[in-house]
Formats: sequence, structure tokens, C-alpha cells
Amino acid sequence: MRILSPLDHLDITPVDHNRALAFYDRALAPLGIKRLVTKTASCGFGIERPFFWLDVPDSQYAPHQHKVHLAFSAGSKEEVDAFYSAALEAGGTDNGAPGYRLQYDAGHYAAFVLDLDGNNIEAVYREPKPVKDVGSAR
Repeated sequence: MRILSPLDHLDITPVDHNRALAFYDRALAPLGIKRLVTKTASCGFGIERPFFWLDVPDSQYAPHQHKVHLAFSAGSKEEVDAFYSAALEAGGTDNGAPGYRLQYDAGHYAAFVLDLDGNNIEAVYREPKPVKDVGSAR
């Protein structure tokens, strides 16, 4: 089951819009995220609605001056693994192979890839936390 994020939307302006579109089309497909909207000035990716936008560089939206960390929710460890493979095949650079990241929290399974502009893109699956047995009340 996919966890819905409180993230409403995020826009980035890549250096090469067309290369970025091809990268994200492939890298996000294993997570069930696809391009839903294509406009002249931007394209929106999402599941039911767009929440991740790639803007076309112009005088108003210049390519970013600093790097971004963007984490996408995955529905399973297998989706994280598939994201990692797809992102590398699409031209991304390894920034952390799939595995547990216990420094963040127990059950945090993630992979990290640098996109074509050097942004750190993460796919993360958060294993359900065990329910504590508080015993029966008498």
C-alpha cells in the first residue's frame, strides 16, 4: 500500500529540460509515478495528481543554483530496488545503493541516485512499525 505524503508539490528547474524528462520518466516508473501533465513551461509527475514539477528554464525560472534532496515514497523494498536500477539505466549516478538506513530510523529502506543535474533523489520504503501489545485492560 502506498503511503500518501503531506508534500503538496515541488518544482525544480533542470539545466536540460528534455534530458531531465527522459530521466524522470524512467527513474520514477517503478514507483508508479508518471508524467501526468505536459505544458509549455512545465511538466507534472504524480500518481493521482501531479506533485513533482519540472519547469522549463527561461528568464523567470533559471536552472537551480544549489542542489535539491527529493525523496519519493515507495510501496515496497522491491520498488526501491527497481527505482535504483531504472535511475542508473536512465543516466543517474549512484549515491547510495538500496539498503537499510538505520541512522534515520528502524525500517528505513532506501536508495539514492544523483540525477543529471546532481540533485540527490531518494526512493524510500518505511516498514510498518510493530504495534506494541499493551495487554488487556481488566
